[in-house]
Amino acid sequence: MTDIEKSTIGVIGLGYVGLPLAVAFGHAFPTIGFDTNEYRIAELRAGNDRTREVDADEIDAAALTFSDTIGDLAGCNVYVVTVPTPIDEHKRPDLGALKSASASAASVLSAGDVVVYESTVYPGATEEICVPILESESGLTFNRDFFVGYSPERINPGDREHRLATIIKVTSGSTPEAADFVDALYARIVPAGTHRASSIRVAEAAKVIENTQRDLNIALINELALLFDALDLDTQEVLEAAGTKWNFLPFQPGLVGGHCIGVDPYYLTYKAEEVGYNPEVILAGRRINDRMGAQIADRLVRMMAERNIKVVGSKILIMGLTFKEDCPDIRNTRVVDVIDACRGHGALVEVYDPWVDTDQAREEYNIELLDAPQDGHYDAIVVAVAHQPFRDLAPDQIRAYGRVPCVIFDVKGMLPPGTADARL
Repeated sequence: MTDIEKSTIGVIGLGYVGLPLAVAFGHAFPTIGFDTNEYRIAELRAGNDRTREVDADEIDAAALTFSDTIGDLAGCNVYVVTVPTPIDEHKRPDLGALKSASASAASVLSAGDVVVYESTVYPGATEEICVPILESESGLTFNRDFFVGYSPERINPGDREHRLATIIKVTSGSTPEAADFVDALYARIVPAGTHRASSIRVAEAAKVIENTQRDLNIALINELALLFDALDLDTQEVLEAAGTKWNFLPFQPGLVGGHCIGVDPYYLTYKAEEVGYNPEVILAGRRINDRMGAQIADRLVRMMAERNIKVVGSKILIMGLTFKEDCPDIRNTRVVDVIDACRGHGALVEVYDPWVDTDQAREEYNIELLDAPQDGHYDAIVVAVAHQPFRDLAPDQIRAYGRVPCVIFDVKGMLPPGTADARL
């Protein structure tokens, strides 16, 4: 391994995780950011980050260059892989991008180099999937010629408080010396500090259970919301009352999507089933959360029928498409489940989200976004995401989008109590 002072970093993958990381490394070491998307590279060279995670001046201040040619990283001696690890249509891990990134890193790997993975995986994936690719494609021998580390990403898109520099970084390495190196490397860019795990598998497991725990807690509240609806109880009132106890956890019901919470548990359940263990609780939580979009649509349609609003041919406005508020990220957004279910009931659905790139919505989900909603145009309105521009609207302004009568369903509890017709 190289002397840490002589490190040159190559970051492979410049999305929500990779770009902030590349910028941070660029303040401490010479750094090259690589992405296969030439348009992304052109934007970043111009100082434009479509994810809105990094400002142009932050990019300019870093010793950072960008490239879509992997050969440009040949002079690096530390490679950090930050590509997406989604699930496929069968809810199984899709490691295609991770394998491709490993092959790319291997093509420029030299003796003494270190490859660090940040992508979320199941325990064992780094050494079982990635290392063999690095060896076969480079011709080098693992833990003799090159070394591997794992330091799971903890990026929270759209969160301006919890950033890379303020979140303790878990680190690990394939040998004690590699673990020391990786830990010292991240200590240079994470003032909050590091936590060195005893092995790569421990670090992988720690990451995947962080979001599994959150997923299960939200699933419990979602199930309670469904139960309280059947009991004609307001879920928010119940949660407020229960929240007066000091150790009651403040989870909220809602749609569970995005690149982490709605995905990571499936990585863990995949590995569990591979070793013969049936992860009953984890999968039960996933089933509850995955059906919430349809549950919201069904409840909306029921309320429309109760008010003599003909559902077939009705016009429904969906406010928000991203998986969370004040963020342009539409990866694995479960708002699409609400849209699909409403369309399945015969409604005409229009979607408005000022945070989302219209071309991306069209490409990812075949959704044409509105420039702005029309007043007096809709039979039902679903406030699916609590973006600040929506929070800035008075309840009467949102109500004005609807006809008379109109059903407003406030998924996020954004509106003052009593101003929406339904909420989770």
